[in-house]
Amino acid sequence: MALSDIIFKRLRDIVGTAYCSRAKEDLVCYSYDATSQTCFPDAIVFPQNAQEVSAVLKLANKENFFVIPRGSGSGMTGGSLAVSGGIVMVMTRFNRICNIDKDNLIAHVEPGVLTGKFHSEVEKHGLFYPPDPSSSEFCTLGGNIAECAGGPRAVKYGVTRDYVLGLEVVIPTGEIIHTGVQTAKGVVGYDLTRLLTGSEGTLGVVTRITLRLLPLPESVMTMTAFFDEIGTAAKTVSEIIRRSVIPRSIEYMDNASIRCVKNYLNTSLPVKSEALLLIEVDGKADETIAAIDRLKSICTSMGAIDVNLAKTKAEAKSLWKARKALSSALFAYGPDKINEDIVVPRSKIPDMVKKIELLRNKTGLVMVSFGHAGDGNIHFNIMLDKKNKAELKKAEAAIEELFDYTLELGGTISGEHGVGITKIPYIKKEIGSVELALMKKIKNLFDPKGILNPGKIFPYGPAA
Repeated sequence: MALSDIIFKRLRDIVGTAYCSRAKEDLVCYSYDATSQTCFPDAIVFPQNAQEVSAVLKLANKENFFVIPRGSGSGMTGGSLAVSGGIVMVMTRFNRICNIDKDNLIAHVEPGVLTGKFHSEVEKHGLFYPPDPSSSEFCTLGGNIAECAGGPRAVKYGVTRDYVLGLEVVIPTGEIIHTGVQTAKGVVGYDLTRLLTGSEGTLGVVTRITLRLLPLPESVMTMTAFFDEIGTAAKTVSEIIRRSVIPRSIEYMDNASIRCVKNYLNTSLPVKSEALLLIEVDGKADETIAAIDRLKSICTSMGAIDVNLAKTKAEAKSLWKARKALSSALFAYGPDKINEDIVVPRSKIPDMVKKIELLRNKTGLVMVSFGHAGDGNIHFNIMLDKKNKAELKKAEAAIEELFDYTLELGGTISGEHGVGITKIPYIKKEIGSVELALMKKIKNLFDPKGILNPGKIFPYGPAA
């Protein structure tokens, strides 16, 4: 339904005239995310506290309009798109780091804080927040919680859910709830914090977060290993873990990735290499030196043609800049991108790499793979022109085959991007009918009128 003038006025009364708009030029800015799909909302609001969020959701329940929470819009599966209209609730005014508690190694923050800014602030206190998605310079902590973001350091430190101790959340009916604890332990009642983390904005709007922190590692060392065969690089990742060496990051880039980022950033990466591993270790100084020496030895023994240690922080930063620039750089290969983030058991990475090679040869499409090889998370990309229907049909068939093989290997079709709208057609491949029905019951319990972020995750739902 269209948003009436009366409802729009009531929204302005809640958040203030300056923080509510339905001007077309404003709606355009919040009609898309990193999927490049476009869905226009009826209006946008910018609340500044939990009470305003609550008032908006209560109004939505009474007047039957949809509300779509949004952070920076960096999501890869359409989770913040207004697919059924309604209002987009932009959380960027929730941008305070309320407290960093060095004694208890926790922080209280709001969901609109940029992840990269939070990293910088806690490090000033000698502390460390490990989750590090590639979009950390512009994504928000609230968005990270919605998708349970991971990043390169997940192989050693885990993902967002491992650092969320507690939440303040406004559920769809407007009640403000508090979940979790501020302590290292807590087992009173069901773990609603874990349920909400990764729920893609379908169960509630996060307004405050309690995060667990770690002491900042004393030393960090970064190295690259280049290989003349993709399969050899993949086997090296498995061998590193088999030998009980756990780096904080093991990133993988295929030849297409190396070529692309070299041109994009004008770097000196050797484009003749078929694959690159970017490996980082941390800990006490003597521990990192010993670990990096072992890693150099393993890579060389496995067939690396060149192994280099970053000599300065600036050199290491340059390598990570190249890795994090990849997603944007890929558009040199085509105007459109299908971007998937499959995960397989680490020992199965060589099998998946081989499968991707077979798909590339079979379809003739431009396929690029890179990602967090240390935890089996491969970002698989097909670059194409979606206006070319023949190409698009081949690409969709390739994705279907890739997902089937991923599940056959014991993996999952999404490691950190979520389901959103782009993976809805495939969710039944992984989630059984009984389990999916149970998830829908949970959604309906939180959101009986289906007003919050409709059309996401579920193939069928109360508001889809």
